Amino acid sequence: MTRADKYGALIIIFLIVIIAIGGTIFWSKYTGSQSIEISLPSEQEWQGGFYMSGAINNPGFYPVKAQDSLQDIIQSAGGATSTADFASLKIYLPQIDKRTEPQKIDLNRAEAWLLEALPGIGEVRAQAIIDYRCQHEAFYNINELTRVEGIGITTYEQIKYMITVAD
Repeated sequence: MTRADKYGALIIIFLIVIIAIGGTIFWSKYTGSQSIEISLPSEQEWQGGFYMSGAINNPGFYPVKAQDSLQDIIQSAGGATSTADFASLKIYLPQIDKRTEPQKIDLNRAEAWLLEALPGIGEVRAQAIIDYRCQHEAFYNINELTRVEGIGITTYEQIKYMITVAD
């Protein structure tokens, strides 16, 4: 064996040892024995509100939480009317600086407890409003409220910006 062959054989053995040691080190660090931790960002609790209008029983602004479904939102507004078209829902996102109008109480659909929440309308006047709309089928405009017994111009002026009549 020549001297070059001896050095060549030693170099090859040395390279094999280095590759074996390097592979062992690499493999020990790569093995699946270490657990992998996956962290997901926490879900933010979203709270906001929806303004419901159209074919809804009590149009107005309603609070909504992240877990609420569309059905929950509609039910919070008193449910949809029989003329609701669920194939054409619209969602409108207002700009931050735009003001929303306050919720108005529909004289044709509001229950007594909701009418009683109006300033100057107590239990007796709320029942008078309900009796009037039962006798006349519906209010056609908010001015008709003054025709209800016990509600005069002063009371009407106090609440006219808080009431509405739906179709």
